[in-house]
Amino acid sequence: MRKRLIQIFGFLISSLGWLFILCTMAMDYWRISQIGGEGGSFIIKVAWYWSNLWKDCFTDSTAVTNCRDYGVLWNVVYYVQAVRGLLMCGLTIGFFAVMCCFVGMECTYIGGAEPTKDKLVFSGAVFHFVGGVSNLAAYCLYINRVARSAFASNLPAGQLRYELGPPIILGLVGCFLIFFGAVLYAATVTSVIRPQRQVTVVYGAPTYMPPAYRGRSVYTGYYDPSRLYGSYVSGRTSSKVSRLSQASPRLSTRDAFV
Repeated sequence: MRKRLIQIFGFLISSLGWLFILCTMAMDYWRISQIGGEGGSFIIKVAWYWSNLWKDCFTDSTAVTNCRDYGVLWNVVYYVQAVRGLLMCGLTIGFFAVMCCFVGMECTYIGGAEPTKDKLVFSGAVFHFVGGVSNLAAYCLYINRVARSAFASNLPAGQLRYELGPPIILGLVGCFLIFFGAVLYAATVTSVIRPQRQVTVVYGAPTYMPPAYRGRSVYTGYYDPSRLYGSYVSGRTSSKVSRLSQASPRLSTRDAFV
């Protein structure tokens, strides 16, 4: 029951994280720059320049927004292309992660036996971690580009100092939820990560035997009775003859009589 509850909680947490990541790709105000509105002015006039992954926009104090969509792929700034690619790769890996974990959860009736389901959950946890790293790299790259212009001592003429917007914060929270869900998944399948060992007594001495070799004879690989028998076919009947009897010398009539 505890394993089932932890997996359900991990599924909800990780799915919520991927939902946050997906929402940030469509949100506005990835970076914001405010112009005007200084104190002491009788007439306050404010304008905002903001951008997302798909367009640059300008909003004045009358709430009129004018936007310029990014052109074709090879005309977009290189770091925006990198952020797009990393986020899309992360979402693709996250889709397979969610499917593997859903099939491998204990509360579902698909996925096969328990060892197979545990392996699926472990694979999904690894996919969650890889996808989360891809998303985190995308947000860190965007933060780096914005921070370089925000903390630069001398900016070129016409370049603005931008600040980070809400989508960046939401995306970082989503990455944290994804990592937390992956840890919860991995905690429920420790038998796959670290198989249990069993002490087996062989000739009076304790021996550690991994699960893969339990139930096998000590002589496995050295003694195979099936190899000692050959077979011959006569008509429709077949029988097995011991090769040892074939290899034994024939007795003469005199020895047989004695």
